[in-house]
Amino acid sequence: MTGNWSALFLSAFVTFFVVIDPPGCAPIFASLTRGASMAHRRAMAVRSTLVAAGILLVFALFGEDLLRVLGISLASFRIAGGIMLFLIALEMVFEKRTQRREERADEITRKAAAEARPLEEEDISDCPMAIPMIAGPGSIATAMLLTSRAEGWIEGAIVLAALLATLLLMLLSLLAAAPLMRVLGAKVEAMITRMLGVILAALAAQFVIDGIRVSFGL
Repeated sequence: MTGNWSALFLSAFVTFFVVIDPPGCAPIFASLTRGASMAHRRAMAVRSTLVAAGILLVFALFGEDLLRVLGISLASFRIAGGIMLFLIALEMVFEKRTQRREERADEITRKAAAEARPLEEEDISDCPMAIPMIAGPGSIATAMLLTSRAEGWIEGAIVLAALLATLLLMLLSLLAAAPLMRVLGAKVEAMITRMLGVILAALAAQFVIDGIRVSFGL
């Protein structure tokens, strides 16, 4: 029986790790938080992981019932998440996010100086990091599927433990991302950001295509 539980944990952990992809989210987080203070980066890393964990746990335990009550299909959720990711990808490729962040920082600096109050840094922990980057349609669907397949509360707890282990690795990846990107340098970081933006755009398009395919039975 213990061997079966170990196999279940390993299977669920590998599935969550591939779908949530902590190594893939880390450089995107570093790019989106470029220019933020180290303390603010750490706070956003912790908050984004905790928010994503809460979302995934809710959907793992009550997901199907919640979507049914709200009248929302998983396909619709996948399309919405894909559109959000695509907009983020465009900003990454064309550096619009950097330009917008600089303009916003200048405006906030002027207001803060006039009002003699501390500066407020941009917070990307809830959106787009927690959702849809970490707790996206794929990870939500995976959490719902694996918990629905679990037989009994012990297997359900094992699946949730695998999910939490993956999210712990996500937190560690986010915390280590910024120092690594700093070592690489600004030019290499910009190149990686553009490349990741293209990959993210393709992933977003796939989310939308999958959602449309399921919605129309194609």
